[in-house]
Amino acid sequence: MSAVIETGLETVPGIEAPELSLVVPIFNEEESVGPLIERVMDAMAAYPGAWELVLVDDGSADRTLLTARGYLSRPGLDLKIVELQRNFGQTAAMQAGIDTARGRLIATLDGDLQNDPKDIPTMVQALEERELDLLVGWRKNRKDGLVLRKIPSWCANYLIGRITGVKLHDYGCSLKIYRASVIKQVKLMGEMHRFIPAWVASVVPSSRIGEMEVTHHARQHGTSKYGISRTFRVILDLLSVMFFMRYKARPGHFFGSLGLGTGFLSALILAWLFIEKVIFGEDIGGRPLLILGFMLFLSSVQLITTGILAEMIARTYYRDDAQPNYIVRTVFRNGSA
Repeated sequence: MSAVIETGLETVPGIEAPELSLVVPIFNEEESVGPLIERVMDAMAAYPGAWELVLVDDGSADRTLLTARGYLSRPGLDLKIVELQRNFGQTAAMQAGIDTARGRLIATLDGDLQNDPKDIPTMVQALEERELDLLVGWRKNRKDGLVLRKIPSWCANYLIGRITGVKLHDYGCSLKIYRASVIKQVKLMGEMHRFIPAWVASVVPSSRIGEMEVTHHARQHGTSKYGISRTFRVILDLLSVMFFMRYKARPGHFFGSLGLGTGFLSALILAWLFIEKVIFGEDIGGRPLLILGFMLFLSSVQLITTGILAEMIARTYYRDDAQPNYIVRTVFRNGSA
């Protein structure tokens, strides 16, 4: 079988779509990518339906891509490798893989061998039996450091559940099974891959999102791409998620509410000062309360006009929503279907 090189993400005509697509973003995983492919083939050997493996190389600077391309001629493996032009981040790489996937169901997992592909067939069966649109892996016995990984993760999971209303034990597990028709309605941006269940809950009821205990292994090769600084980014991303979930289609309501609130306070202050000036004859020219009242009035005007501008930008965004947040250099695929 010879490798086929494509220049985009278009579906290849004449090739039957598989039942399941496995999407794996990889970045500088030259020691892990070979064992990963071997484990995937071993885990999916007994899977009754057709499946494909989609690897997304997120601008690796080592031999990750070259090692992965060595498997393009592997018999019995339907492999596609999406090479991104540079490092766009895990979220964009995952989006590229989801856009490339042709399966009715899509499974995502990390490329560092910490997720176990053997859980995928069981998770697919559970998703179908429970009639879910998203099944999230729960790393109950997580093999990571307590201070730098587990404790920040526990805190983040609690906050995300409280704010989004989607109650899960492990938002950060990359091992997930989706119905393609649902996840392709969600556009991932920034570093929002850890909030995928919350985004999915914006297009389907939360009752169609479930979780399942999965196996988790300690990292064998390379170094983790995350540190304690991720905790602060999670908090900022969480605020963004809260805003987008509630006000994505109507940002004017958010800024307008703040503007009306500050405008009301300004009106109360200025009205009171007017009464003191006209009725009681008080000198209000040098009072800090007058400055505060005018500042609140100006803030109110600014917030309301910001809301109007945000509404205009939101409508432009919805018109241009098809624009991807990544650039594909090359797509490699083998000749098997």
